[in-house]
Amino acid sequence: MILADKIINERKKLGLSQEDLADRLDVSRQSVSKWESAQSTPDLGRILKMSEIFGVSTDYLLKDEIEETHVTGELIEDSAASAGGSRRYVSLEEASDFLNKVEKTTPLTACGVSMCILSPVVLIAMAGFSALGFVPEAVAAGVGLITLFILIAVAVFIFIMNDRYLKPYEFLETDAIDTAYGVDGMVKEKKAAFERKHTLFIALGVVLCILSSLPLIIGSLIATTQKQENIIPLLVSVLLIIVATGVNLIIRAGGIMESYNKLLQEGDYNSEGKKASKAVGKIASIYWPVVVAGYLAWSFITMQWEMTWIVWPVAAVLFGAVAGITRASMK
Repeated sequence: MILADKIINERKKLGLSQEDLADRLDVSRQSVSKWESAQSTPDLGRILKMSEIFGVSTDYLLKDEIEETHVTGELIEDSAASAGGSRRYVSLEEASDFLNKVEKTTPLTACGVSMCILSPVVLIAMAGFSALGFVPEAVAAGVGLITLFILIAVAVFIFIMNDRYLKPYEFLETDAIDTAYGVDGMVKEKKAAFERKHTLFIALGVVLCILSSLPLIIGSLIATTQKQENIIPLLVSVLLIIVATGVNLIIRAGGIMESYNKLLQEGDYNSEGKKASKAVGKIASIYWPVVVAGYLAWSFITMQWEMTWIVWPVAAVLFGAVAGITRASMK
């Protein structure tokens, strides 16, 4: 075995994660990951320290032809205790399968979210046409509501199917993991190749969301008569279409980048981030059903569907604030 394989084997024998070993060696987790993927080699001081931690000789670590090692029972017990319990093991095959599934489902999820944003567009546009005298009010309301419910139903179907498809990998969001030899290197390579596209999609998405209000602002400035004011609903529809496009780009880029961070246990998916994610998940399981109930109640009581859509962007912003506060408080 080469040094990289020996570090992996000895670390796992002691029940240590890459983070645990990194803490003991006073280096970053990324350094340990590079050693284990044979991308770099530890210096002599780290080799000596590892020989003490693993209970092996430096010859065993440095000489490929030496395969035997002995670890004391006391060291195993102490190390396992410091590791904080069992960890999930992710093979190279599992990691590749997870990334492939994310690449397939992320565009669908993005389209589902866009459908939710676009669901009131036809209703709002038909209200504008009705005000201009092109469509009877009853027809406008009927077509708009039917379209709204169809889009939401399709979006919910997509969310449920994608959730079921990715369910075997839910543990990546909450559990501490150890990855097989080669996984970190493969994921880092994919992540580096995706960085430019991620930045472009996020930038375009944010810019579109910022510019989405322009049609409404311009319409408000030029609407000087009652007839001209009737085009405002049509401009609101344009606003929502631009927002839906921007959000779609953001979700596409963010979803794939998150899959890399989950396997590398970086960003929101390090040990602290995963604890916070559990707390945020519990809040979300209560928050969003309440939002949906409030939205439907307000909409059916007032029948002002062209106005009640505002619940969703407001709810999303508030939830982002709640999630941020939760994560900050746990840190």
